[in-house]
Amino acid sequence: MDLTNPLVYGVPFFVVLILLELAYSRSHDEEKHLYEWKDLMASSVMGLGAVVLEPLFKVISAIVIFNLVYEVFNPELEGVRTNIMGYQSFGWAWYVWLICQLLDDFSYYWFHRLNHTVRFFWAAHIVHHSSHHFNLGTGIRNGWFTLLYKPLFYMWLPMIGFHPGMVVVCMGIESLWQFQLHTQYIPKLGFLEKFLNTHTQHQVHHAQNLEYLDKNHGGYLNLFDKLFGTWAEYDEQIEIKYGVIHPPSSHNPVVILLHEYQNIWNDVKSTDNWRDKLMYIFGPPGWSPDGSTLTVRQMQRLFKGEQKEGESSNGRAEAGNVQLDLISLHVKPDNTAQVAKNE
Repeated sequence: MDLTNPLVYGVPFFVVLILLELAYSRSHDEEKHLYEWKDLMASSVMGLGAVVLEPLFKVISAIVIFNLVYEVFNPELEGVRTNIMGYQSFGWAWYVWLICQLLDDFSYYWFHRLNHTVRFFWAAHIVHHSSHHFNLGTGIRNGWFTLLYKPLFYMWLPMIGFHPGMVVVCMGIESLWQFQLHTQYIPKLGFLEKFLNTHTQHQVHHAQNLEYLDKNHGGYLNLFDKLFGTWAEYDEQIEIKYGVIHPPSSHNPVVILLHEYQNIWNDVKSTDNWRDKLMYIFGPPGWSPDGSTLTVRQMQRLFKGEQKEGESSNGRAEAGNVQLDLISLHVKPDNTAQVAKNE
């Protein structure tokens, strides 16, 4: 057991918090149907599998990679750990921890964003979004295969001089923050909303509403979402629908884990064109060579065009109808494409 990982200490609290939220929702908020037993059991199995597999994957992918990179790029010269660029590697001062945590969030942002925009990564990450519920149980519904490639997004940190142990701890702190975001019982947090990724902002991320797709990828900060144009404000006037448009039609953990890989395989077999095969694997979810399915960007672009057309011809009332048509994720009859993915 890796005692440097904050998640080791967090797991018991995860269980307690899930049970408390479940009990509260049953006694005070039953009409909300926050939990469904089969869905919770599926999430629990996925979470348990991740806990069991993480130490193995972590040793292979994170610890080995981080230490190897650290040793290669930060050799000891006369007893002093020095980066190959000539400066002394970072120590353990408090401000180094803060900088490392900030850069960890930057790494998480790109790891998370690419999980939504590259279909091969999405196939692993869709597990987390496959429930149509948003609760703390969903917070442990994690894909197993993301553990294999996630460290690749962070290995530049030990490369430039941060100690591997520090990086691993910062990643664990990020995961703890991410878990507790998965609740609907925490309202907006006022001033903190300006820089933190909060519970309401993470609801936006889990929504399948068109205007919320591919938004709010940050870990504990919303800084990088705002900087790179992927941030969306939580609008209390919009009723959020959680999950994905084409969820796995089963609570079987194996189906949940593998269904999108099967979809990719079916798409790859459907064409003889090698470029199309590669795009089906590494292009954005929803991509198709003939436009029969659309990516999120294509759908949002279409929505904006239809909305402008509706406003100019028949006013805002028709624009509202256009929005309803597109939020159902079907294009109007003259545009026969349908989106294949939503998160």
